[in-house]
Amino acid sequence: FAKRGAKYEHPTLVLFSDRVTTQGCGLASSAVGPFYCPGDMKVYIDLSFYDELKNRFKAPGEFAQAYVIAHEVGHHVQNLLGFSEKISRAQQQAASKEEANLLSVILELQADFYAGVWAHHIEKKRHVLETGDVESGLKAANAIGDDALQRQAQGYVVPDSFTHGSSEQRIRWFTKGLQTGDMDQGDTLEAYKRGEL
Repeated sequence: FAKRGAKYEHPTLVLFSDRVTTQGCGLASSAVGPFYCPGDMKVYIDLSFYDELKNRFKAPGEFAQAYVIAHEVGHHVQNLLGFSEKISRAQQQAASKEEANLLSVILELQADFYAGVWAHHIEKKRHVLETGDVESGLKAANAIGDDALQRQAQGYVVPDSFTHGSSEQRIRWFTKGLQTGDMDQGDTLEAYKRGEL
């Protein structure tokens, strides 16, 4: 942020169970899963999601949980940089539901990339990652890809209905952030235009 002449504002983390009332996004239930509300700049984590991550998706571990938080903070970064607003405007002008979904995927994959950037720098500064941590995060990314979720829920995959990206895409963008640590390499909209999403 300093390199961009901007100031980073920390989001607030809100832990909840079952449902929560937000100041900027209204009422949300656990069915929504973890989310970021740009209206109040808070990251909301339903603790039951972590049980689901561990038991249903077989992605246990502290780093898998940290990946989820880092992904939501990635949405905060997008909000601060104006990327969220840019995608929101494009979604309002989308010619179809499929196009709006694709724009959502572009937003979500960039948040995965930012989660990887965070992991890169936290390891570089503090050396806190242990053996198996990154694998735990990758397992979580794999488990919550749209294709994996659809296959589990309905037995088949409908790519046009993706809103977060495939397991492969989520892993690839998280890994790119982790390996490079460079925020400038995470423009998923430009990657899409080049056919590299």
